[in-house]
Amino acid sequence: MPEVEAASEQNAEAGAEDSALGRSTIKFPYLDQNDAVEIAQSVHATSGNNCERDQLAGHLNVSAKGGAFGMRLVTARLFGFIATSGSTVSLTQLGQRVIDPQHEKSARAESFLLVPLYRAVYEEYKGAMLPGNTALESAMERLGVAPKQKDKARQVFQRSATQAGYFAYGTNRLVAPAMKSGEVKAADAEAANVTDGQNPPPQPPPPSGPQGPVLPPYVQVLVSKLPEPEKPWNMQGRKKWLDAALKIFDLMYEREDGDESEITISVTPDSAK
Repeated sequence: MPEVEAASEQNAEAGAEDSALGRSTIKFPYLDQNDAVEIAQSVHATSGNNCERDQLAGHLNVSAKGGAFGMRLVTARLFGFIATSGSTVSLTQLGQRVIDPQHEKSARAESFLLVPLYRAVYEEYKGAMLPGNTALESAMERLGVAPKQKDKARQVFQRSATQAGYFAYGTNRLVAPAMKSGEVKAADAEAANVTDGQNPPPQPPPPSGPQGPVLPPYVQVLVSKLPEPEKPWNMQGRKKWLDAALKIFDLMYEREDGDESEITISVTPDSAK
């Protein structure tokens, strides 16, 4: 029954619970990225880009109503590889890319930053060395991981970072993998959401006109999210757009040696009112 299957997934999903009850307040998977990729591969092997839950469970030789199966679906959803609707499991655009050997590397790198905990850790330690295991677990606890889950969260994070290519220069530093020209980086997902707060699958950026400059894909997505001229645009929406632009600049450009300065954007209430 769909209700039972949905309940098993809700029980498997981490985050969005009161930390006072011993639950995490930031989402992260209990299984690593390879497990998520296996689900995407299994959906494709079962019947192309979408299948029924019981078909997928049968392919994996597990019970469709079991908590383990629900946890695997939750993991694949958190990494952005699948979407579920009723009894149907579908591959997202990112899921279609990760099963393609030509695009697997970029899809893995992008999906890693779709996990809220991993994105938060990456932003906190970008350009700096990661602390040791104990200190990293403390940082995760501060970010919203429940104390009893921090050891598991840290281990799965480290395995997933390795699988996604973020430990290419050592396990003490998170470095985003280099992308081939024309491939969309993780910033695209954030840029696609800066004006409406929704989370649709990233869409291909519009092509540049013959007279216009050829912009990187993630900048094209950002520019495409600007509202039409002379239309209302509230200050919070403008701030989200500018915050996303700053993060994209960090992905595109290296800092000058010794430059530790930061740009901050804030919305100040009109004191005249």
